[in-house]
Amino acid sequence: MKNLRLLCLLVLVILVGCGNVSNKPINEKKPKLVYVMVSKDINNPYMKKAFDGFEKACKEIGAIAVFKGPQIATAEGQIEIVKQLIIEKVDLIAIAANDADALDEVLQEALDVGIKVISYDSAVNPESRLTHVQQADPEQIGRVLIQAAYEMTNGKGGIGILSSTAVATNQNLWIKWMQTEIKENPDKYKNMPLLQIVYGDDEPLRSTEAVKELLRNSKIKVIIAPTAVGMLAAGQYLGENKSDVLLTGLGLPSEIAIFIEQGVCPWMYLWNPLDLGYLTAYTGNALVNGEITGRSGDAFFAGSMGERVIMLAGDGGSEVMLGDPFKFDKANIAGWKEVY
Repeated sequence: MKNLRLLCLLVLVILVGCGNVSNKPINEKKPKLVYVMVSKDINNPYMKKAFDGFEKACKEIGAIAVFKGPQIATAEGQIEIVKQLIIEKVDLIAIAANDADALDEVLQEALDVGIKVISYDSAVNPESRLTHVQQADPEQIGRVLIQAAYEMTNGKGGIGILSSTAVATNQNLWIKWMQTEIKENPDKYKNMPLLQIVYGDDEPLRSTEAVKELLRNSKIKVIIAPTAVGMLAAGQYLGENKSDVLLTGLGLPSEIAIFIEQGVCPWMYLWNPLDLGYLTAYTGNALVNGEITGRSGDAFFAGSMGERVIMLAGDGGSEVMLGDPFKFDKANIAGWKEVY
């Protein structure tokens, strides 16, 4: 009987011990964080380059990087993607808005369930994001593009603008500053009016048709395309048709180099989309980790970019600035076209 009692006691101790072990698994690893970059559309070459930088930062951080985007640059397509990401409970959504107002509701749903939401390139509304990653000062971009058009034509001839979509927040803000530059300097631009704005919806074929529409106006002497897809479409059409209309805007060096070398585009501007994606990932990571809240004055470490500070944005929200736009011309394009 005594031996039996000892045996029962030993079994009880083993069972209790096993119960404790099962509640605290050995070597249990926390699942990796999932950071998602939502593009304007899945095939946009500029956005793909931004994701390369985003993915590089995520590898340094130790998070999983995912690239999503609709087939066509629409808010409806982005809304469906965000709804699925809410179901999947990802940790970060970084989105370039096709239509800020249309995205409001679904992004607020994402914020409500604890997902960190930021925008990059094209801002969403302040109430549906924690902060925005701004590629460059919108005023500087808008003014420098009009100033470039003036220099290229000696201030003579009309301007046509080929934008992406009619509701793209970044494009519209740049165009607003282009208009402001002209309005504030009437004497300078008296022989160089802004005659027409067309939209290619960031699709190659539609952008080409938009270029044709601009060229029907013989008074237009320079086209400004503040969109990588539009720049490529315009460069190809102008070059193939040996047009004397000049081109400037925001494009990828690897795509526009040939048009700069041919003289179709005397020069253009951009920032490094790899850096934009890299900074976007680190900004989102700082929010996920609770290092910042997204308020103006917050500071965080952004990997190889060092410390960055959140500041007030023109739309009343907050943003972190990447840097100044960079000029690409015949003097430097040969080196840069091999980079991105």
